[in-house]
Amino acid sequence: MSQTVQSAAPAQRPTSNTSDPKSNQYCSNIADAAADARFAWQKETLSNLEREIEGRIKILEQKRVEYEEWLRKRNEFLAKADETVVAIYSRMRPDAAALQLSNMQDEAAASILAKLNPRNASAVLNEMEPARAAQLTNVLTDAARRNQEGDKS
Repeated sequence: MSQTVQSAAPAQRPTSNTSDPKSNQYCSNIADAAADARFAWQKETLSNLEREIEGRIKILEQKRVEYEEWLRKRNEFLAKADETVVAIYSRMRPDAAALQLSNMQDEAAASILAKLNPRNASAVLNEMEPARAAQLTNVLTDAARRNQEGDKS
């Protein structure tokens, strides 16, 4: 069984089946212009694709900056609960600690709770109003979720 191999032939000027020399001349005259138009179209298409890629790169760069900002905030969040402050709260009675943490900003209170041992943290949360305890627990779980998402990336 024989196979035919087709080779890429160079662009040829179109030939006309008509014997009119003017139409033949017209076809041969526009062949170069048509090729130029095709190259211009290809160049424009490539330029559009390049702009699209650059746009996507900018979006990715914005996401990277956003992630770095989140990471910075997370580190600040964890730094707010100095070990000395955590030690103080761990030695307080749960009802007194609950009263203090209830009046603090969410991030600071949650970071202290996160650094307390689970037994102390649960005792403190048990002494708080249920709505405030739930609010601080949401801050804690959001921080933990973000931390896990950051580890997967």
